[in-house]
Amino acid sequence: MPSVCLYFQVHQPLRLRRYSFFDIGRLHDYEDEAENRRILDRVAEKCYLPAGALLLQRIEEYGGSFRFAFSISGLLLDQIERHRPDVLEGFQRLAATGCVEFLNETDSHSLAFLFSPREFKAQVIRHRERIRSLFGQEGFTFRHTELIYSDALAAAVERMGYRAMLAEGTEKILGRRSPNRVYRPAGCAKLKLLLRNYRLSDDVAFRFADRNWPEYPLTAAKYAHWIHRIRREEAVVNLFMDYETIGEHQWRETGIFDFFRALPGEILRHGDFRFQTPAEAAATHDAAGEIHAPTFISWADDERDTTAWLGNAMQRDAARKLYDLEPAVRGRKDKRTLRNWRMLQTSDHFYYICTKWFSDGDVHRYFSPYESPYEAYINYMNILDDFSQSVKHAKERNYD
Repeated sequence: MPSVCLYFQVHQPLRLRRYSFFDIGRLHDYEDEAENRRILDRVAEKCYLPAGALLLQRIEEYGGSFRFAFSISGLLLDQIERHRPDVLEGFQRLAATGCVEFLNETDSHSLAFLFSPREFKAQVIRHRERIRSLFGQEGFTFRHTELIYSDALAAAVERMGYRAMLAEGTEKILGRRSPNRVYRPAGCAKLKLLLRNYRLSDDVAFRFADRNWPEYPLTAAKYAHWIHRIRREEAVVNLFMDYETIGEHQWRETGIFDFFRALPGEILRHGDFRFQTPAEAAATHDAAGEIHAPTFISWADDERDTTAWLGNAMQRDAARKLYDLEPAVRGRKDKRTLRNWRMLQTSDHFYYICTKWFSDGDVHRYFSPYESPYEAYINYMNILDDFSQSVKHAKERNYD
């Protein structure tokens, strides 16, 4: 029986304050708390609360046949625990249905695996514990920040006990094979791999409101018809997108809520199709073959690699200097220092420094709060300089 695996990434970074050269050594508070709260409140009202209510209603209407997954970054969990308990309660209501899987990831939405396996493991364990505490679920599925993936990463994830992992269904690793199958990562004995169908996913996430797109307007019936044409019994159609697609990236006026309101019924109208969570899809489908990924891939841009975050000298310089601080940060044994270091690891900060242009550049500009990548780099490095001085010159303190 073909399966539809719908997963939403839920994330809001902690945005940095505008920090000048003259602030170094004087100001040690790096977050723009007012801006973070403003954006959180806006997205909560436009997406998290109404989308959550809609999805809960669909679960109840279809008696559990509608199933999907969330991966909520630790940074967003921090913000909703502190400022929007109503949003947290909405996610908990969805968890209580038994129809929603909550995935594990790096707690700080970081690129830690590329620089520090120790820090990567620590962040994954912290996120796993938080998901267990907040939603009562044991993590069986892992998705890395930005869907970054490689053979080495898959091996590390399997060693941590995960049964399934998500990645981008790029031709770089698939060749001519279909993304609509379950695979086994090369070198792994038990871990299974679910690959994003990026064409179908991006039809909703990026093209939904594009009036120049030949398929505009996209209705749930049309979209379900495309999915129903994938008729193999062993097929798993992986639709992975940002949760903020519903109401924030695609505004209510585009019809996005009507689309998701109708989608479960249109998919289930064909009796051979079902919804499954990633863990369920991995458990019920055999691996169709091995996937080799000797170098890192990701969901981003035409290249589907790590150049969105580490593609230029500024990005690599910032990342190297940040992770070079790890011994000093750990030596401090101070909770606030560790929290700030991890906050600065968030992939968004490096994404803002990307200097790609053309079609990819439009996406980067949309998500960046800065006028240019160079402004983002200078702001980040000013903060990193102050943080570095604070770490190296402060006295050691014990954990509370």
